[in-house]
Amino acid sequence: MSDGKSQALSRIESILDDASFVELQALVTARSTDFGESEQAPSDGVVIGHGQIDGDLVFIYAQDPSVKNGSIGEMHAKKILSVYDMARKVGAPVIGLLDSTGIRLTESVDALEAVAAIVKKASDCKGEIPEITAVYGTCGGGLSVLASVSDFTFMTKDSRLFVNSPDTIPGNSKEKCDTASAEFQAESTGVVDDYGTEAEVAEAIRSLISVLPSSDREGGRLEEEYTDDLNRAAEGIADKRTDIAAFATEIGDSREFVETKKHFAPTMVTGFIRLGGQTIGVVGNSACKEGRFFLTADGVYKAADFVNYCDSMSIPVLSLINAEGYQKSVEAEKSLPGALAALAYAFAEAETPKVSVYLTKAVGTSFLFMDAKSLGADLVFAYSDTEIASMAPADAAKLLSKDGLDAATFEEKECGAANAARRGYVDRLLTFPDTRKYLISAFDMLATKEAF
Repeated sequence: MSDGKSQALSRIESILDDASFVELQALVTARSTDFGESEQAPSDGVVIGHGQIDGDLVFIYAQDPSVKNGSIGEMHAKKILSVYDMARKVGAPVIGLLDSTGIRLTESVDALEAVAAIVKKASDCKGEIPEITAVYGTCGGGLSVLASVSDFTFMTKDSRLFVNSPDTIPGNSKEKCDTASAEFQAESTGVVDDYGTEAEVAEAIRSLISVLPSSDREGGRLEEEYTDDLNRAAEGIADKRTDIAAFATEIGDSREFVETKKHFAPTMVTGFIRLGGQTIGVVGNSACKEGRFFLTADGVYKAADFVNYCDSMSIPVLSLINAEGYQKSVEAEKSLPGALAALAYAFAEAETPKVSVYLTKAVGTSFLFMDAKSLGADLVFAYSDTEIASMAPADAAKLLSKDGLDAATFEEKECGAANAARRGYVDRLLTFPDTRKYLISAFDMLATKEAF
């Protein structure tokens, strides 16, 4: 670097608060001499330490591509393992910045075992502390698994993430389908939450840390000081019900929404807002291109993983529900049953506070899996014009016409939010401007919830 700093150190400092980074184990070097290597490896190709993001303690490591191409050896891995151990002891997030050609061939089996040790350590810490990984250069082979083990993953636009490089896949090439690109990993695999320039990735990590609890010991995250009005009216919320990101942004404190996996299965939206200073996980259904609300296998798995994460960190969950059926295809039939089971299990087992809002449509069985009262939602809200029905009235009329029942009669007697409320499946019908106020009140009431 022009300022004399290593690339790894510069990347760390771009993420952390100014002058907050404290480097540890800077004098560690490689031990292998099997090939007569006399060249020393400064810090053995990885910089580790701790610092702060908006005053919050974090632990961080960054592979240094200028030292043996950031390759992983025995001491390199031990330094990374120590980061996880320290973070776990004190209850703080881990941020890993990856840029490596892979295992260090001159260290042979030691290097191979080192990769597995890192993945195991990250797996052991999962659900205890937030784990964020960002790929700044190359991350391939076994080390790429760390990106999926991590809770949240980012990539810079020109970085590479792969198990097998595109040109080694039979019938494929980088030009045909670049399976290692940030776009592919974000849009097709769902491994990557977002991608951009180094500055954009750094800012995304900072935004995420600002809403996450430091560990599972914290019992969620609550900011005592915030400026937004608890009684602020939700402006234009009725017209934002089909766009979950817009809806969540409007109701969140300071109109801020931190979206996760934003490019993958976009009809299922996940992310975080604050309500009255409390971090809330949001999961909801946005409209597809045709304007319909169908659950897809990718979207359902995305939601299940998110709910499981929120529950592990005691983050309350807000379900914003638009659902009227399932994706219809042969491929969907192969994976939807398993996906729906995973989501049902995630919601049913989650002990964190859960509030659901039926937005525009809750039709058939599909909306049940987004956390209906019967699946375990603590409170369920709807609007007076929300369509709630066992089947679309027109479709029901076709089936029941032989008994002389028409769509209008079916809709009057069996459909609608008021009918669901009379049966106890909806706790309150909301007015649009008061949506934010009642959600804050709901999660405040549920703050002392205990499983029984």
